[in-house]
Amino acid sequence: MSEDNKAKMRQFYEEVVQKGNFGMLDELAAPHFVDHNPAPGQAPGAEGIKQFFTAMRAAVTGLRVSVDHVIAEGDKVVAHVSMRGKHTGELMGIPPSGKEVVMRVSDIVRIENGKAVERWGVEDMSGFVSQG
Repeated sequence: MSEDNKAKMRQFYEEVVQKGNFGMLDELAAPHFVDHNPAPGQAPGAEGIKQFFTAMRAAVTGLRVSVDHVIAEGDKVVAHVSMRGKHTGELMGIPPSGKEVVMRVSDIVRIENGKAVERWGVEDMSGFVSQG
């Protein structure tokens, strides 16, 4: 089960985040998905995931995602991810800089019946604001 959960986590970052294949969310996230650390103004459930990454993909041109570490135990998967690209649009109130930026994310996701049901995460967006 742990290997399946790790594969689902990688699939989320590769398909949904990097490629923008939001149709995969029905396969990867349960309808009652709860993000315990949503972005400001993020809608609940899978719609909130789509909303956030639509904004991210619009603000960061050439978004590249690197899944640096994935660890799974029981029903939980932990991933540390780096996202890179050119900051060309506003994101969460941060005006575009036109510079290459890096955002690092650490997520803990609980998977039930093959789908993500809860997420706890920490985002390091310092690369967006400390570009002086």
